[in-house]
Amino acid sequence: MLPWTAALAAPALLVAISMAPAPREADIQPSPTPTPLTSEVYAKVAPSVVQIKALSSDGKLVSSGSGVVIDDAGDILTALHVVQDAASLSVVFADGTESAAVIISEVAASDIAALRPANTPAQLTPATLGNPSGLRIGDDAIVVGNPFNLTRSLSTGVISGLDRSVQVPNQNRSLTGLIQFDAAVNPGSSGGPLVNRDGEVVGIVTGLVNPTGQPAFSGVGFAVTIDTAASALGVPPD
Repeated sequence: MLPWTAALAAPALLVAISMAPAPREADIQPSPTPTPLTSEVYAKVAPSVVQIKALSSDGKLVSSGSGVVIDDAGDILTALHVVQDAASLSVVFADGTESAAVIISEVAASDIAALRPANTPAQLTPATLGNPSGLRIGDDAIVVGNPFNLTRSLSTGVISGLDRSVQVPNQNRSLTGLIQFDAAVNPGSSGGPLVNRDGEVVGIVTGLVNPTGQPAFSGVGFAVTIDTAASALGVPPD
């Protein structure tokens, strides 16, 4: 049984509610779309990420990197520096399927290459391409790749700069129009996707800056915008 004070208050409350005016249609706001969890973003993009193996003429592993499947043919975007000196290439898909691959297009000015595998898995999951022009400093930056051969590793941070220019090591040229981010990248991350909170690929990781000159992450990574990268295959962003 309610205390007497509560018993008296309840009818008054009911009357107040019944007399309250109904909200006008213009005052009713739609519920905001829930922000996807990082785990949901990862689950969306990870099946599209591949490991790329650069092999010598005798089949030995020279280096490795990352790439992302962008269409139903299994075509893969990656960083050109990952593959350009290889005698042959092999790609490993998310389900473990491994296939030889060849370079079908490259854009040296942007450090971008497109690969085509000889075989693809029965279940192929192309990534969704986003629009990097909508990025703002402070937006989420999510990277999936294969640093140190740790396949499909996730790192997160924020977009920390836009339209950056970076000198290419040991070359007399710069990469321009880059996205700067602080999600961790390390050797093996190059070529992997930079993803927004909706799980859309907005860039292809090209490298990092370290004041010591060592290939270790110091808080500054860079990606080529996906519209620039996809031009290697003539694919506009969605």
